[in-house]
Amino acid sequence: MKYQLDIIINKPVDEVIQLFDNPDNLKKWQPELVSFEHISGEEGQPGAKSKLVYLMGKRECEMIETIETRQLPQEFTGTYETKGVFNRIENRFKPVGADQTHWTTHNEFKFTSLGMKLMGFFMKKAFPKQTMQFMQQFKDFAEKE
Repeated sequence: MKYQLDIIINKPVDEVIQLFDNPDNLKKWQPELVSFEHISGEEGQPGAKSKLVYLMGKRECEMIETIETRQLPQEFTGTYETKGVFNRIENRFKPVGADQTHWTTHNEFKFTSLGMKLMGFFMKKAFPKQTMQFMQQFKDFAEKE
């Protein structure tokens, strides 16, 4: 499953990147995040791996982030793997005038287990909706900072 989403952030691109690129800010716009732990490679650079734990309802979901590309503001791409799911997200940031940023995400999901394939099929609209929720949460956070 592939999709693209866009949002305008009312903040200059340099300020948006400073906020986006700081892992200490993750919990400020992702309230479901329980923990973020760097596990290998040079932090924040291509090849680096981190473990993220999210609370999904009453259960924890652990995923491994691997940074593919870090050429901010043009691109930040990473993969996120958890049991039954592979997700690749390409983030691009472009200035819109002096005071706004256009954030585009290209999202790709691959389901590797039968259960997740079925969930992906029956809940196709839930994945973009969740991604847009995260984007809106970041926008709200960034505009307040």
